[in-house]
Amino acid sequence: MSITSIRIAEDVDSSLEVLSKRLDRSKNYIINQAIKEFVARQSMEDARWQDTLVALESVKAGNSVDEQDVNAWLNSWGTGNRKSPPKP
Repeated sequence: MSITSIRIAEDVDSSLEVLSKRLDRSKNYIINQAIKEFVARQSMEDARWQDTLVALESVKAGNSVDEQDVNAWLNSWGTGNRKSPPKP
């Protein structure tokens, strides 16, 4: 495990101290958990952005379905005449 120094604003540190006591965890533990969650969230957001770029390219290439066709398909659910999913 590596060691990194950080500066924490006084108001954050006092809140962190209160949280640390309430959870019976060290400030170090809470800070590490917060950093892990932040890094994981950023990674997920990066993946979503890449998916968005791929989807936009797909739409530019004409791979989309008309809204009316999608609505007709969805409205057929639960009826005796369920339609097949629309295709681009």
